[in-house]
Amino acid sequence: MDLSSHTQSGLSLSFHSTNSSPPSPTPPKTMIADDSISLQIDSSYCHSPNPMPSKPLQLLEERTEKLHSGNNDERVDKDDEQEEVEFSILGHPMCLKRQRDCQSLPFTKRFAVEPGLESRRAGVRAWGNQSLPLADPEIFDIMEKEKQRQFKGIELIASENFVCRAVMEALGSHLTNKYSEGYPGARYYTGNQYIDQIENLCFERALKAFDLDSDNWGVNVQPYSCTSANFAVYTGLLLPGDRIMGLDSPSGGHLSHGYHTPGGKKVSAASIFFESFPYKVNPQTGYIDYEKLEEKAMDYRPKILICGGSSYPREWDYGRFRQIADKCGAVLMCDMAHISGLIAAKELASPFDYCDIVTSTTHKSLRGPRGGIIFFRRGKKPRKQGIPLNHGDACSNYDFEERINFAVHPSLQGGPHNNHIAALAIALKQVATPEYKAYMQQVKKNAQALASALLRRKCRLVTGGTDNHLLLWDLSTLGLRGILAFIFSLCKHT
Repeated sequence: MDLSSHTQSGLSLSFHSTNSSPPSPTPPKTMIADDSISLQIDSSYCHSPNPMPSKPLQLLEERTEKLHSGNNDERVDKDDEQEEVEFSILGHPMCLKRQRDCQSLPFTKRFAVEPGLESRRAGVRAWGNQSLPLADPEIFDIMEKEKQRQFKGIELIASENFVCRAVMEALGSHLTNKYSEGYPGARYYTGNQYIDQIENLCFERALKAFDLDSDNWGVNVQPYSCTSANFAVYTGLLLPGDRIMGLDSPSGGHLSHGYHTPGGKKVSAASIFFESFPYKVNPQTGYIDYEKLEEKAMDYRPKILICGGSSYPREWDYGRFRQIADKCGAVLMCDMAHISGLIAAKELASPFDYCDIVTSTTHKSLRGPRGGIIFFRRGKKPRKQGIPLNHGDACSNYDFEERINFAVHPSLQGGPHNNHIAALAIALKQVATPEYKAYMQQVKKNAQALASALLRRKCRLVTGGTDNHLLLWDLSTLGLRGILAFIFSLCKHT
């Protein structure tokens, strides 16, 4: 803007009404004289050695239609001599007028395309569409090495799996571009109608995969991991300092169930923000000691009792856990992260018959993308003698849904990973197929075959075998604790 020039205006700025009705004939309206404001066009935008002169702006009153009457011929002629450029600012239509000047370029030519602009645009488009080998050959080379490692080695880590091609395609899709904070039908951003369809479909498939009735069970598919899912349950149902009780991590539990070292160091956030007290397995048999579990639970009185772990090779007695939870007044939660695929294929007992809340990862035996999922009871609670109704409202309805959903978002997470939710929906569709059941049956047979082979070679297994997809080889008597990982790496075993 040049505020010093007071020359006659050749450039004017006007607002015109959006009223759809035609204007009535009115006398020409005069300009509002204000030559204290002018528009200076930077001469760098055109390739001319002569700088552009300052053009003072004039504001016009409401625009009127051209009238072909004798009284308005002068106005019509004047409008014909002006060039108009219409645009919009903040939704208001505007018209930029410039008097025609044969000695100067038209307004649109003033902003002529710079030489080389199209080539730069083409370069940006090409850069955005580069494949990974061209965009980042260094990362691509490392990724290819990892692919070969997975292909040529033997993967024996119970927490890992190989997803199908369709899941990988969804994970690497355009869905990662969309921000979708909130839940279907209640998003913070617009343009989520198709994201809502994907998430609702994922809900339906999750319930179908485990034969659950939507009247009795709800599900949240947004957690980024099972650890996040577990912490969302605690956040939604507990106050800071409330008590939880899960299997001790050295006994095969998980850190997200609460763990602190013998020295008292609190390792997981579950132990930092809540009080945790573990139950353990029998050191001689490796099985959970349910008698001591009940005794501890009655003394400790946890608000949430957790069954499920990361390295327990046997079935869980959910019925016994239900009895203990009812006796001490706790919500019964199952973390089925490792065995959810086997449960879906009906190769293991289902926790849904006894538990109030069930969480899981989605990338282990379920064979989906990396993430978490939460199932929770909804509707009326069954009134059974001896069961305290301490986790519902006055009408004895479960109140988990709203509290857990709010804990996931907005309390602990922001926008969900839409590409993960779509990939999970794909994996859950496969869970319902006969091929998936056959796959899980073979996983179980392979684990049992490995257990039998080790037992024949006088190896000691914790609990003496396995009921699921994993086994525990006790190496404490061989003194190989520190060297075993190195030996496995040389053999390309993980």
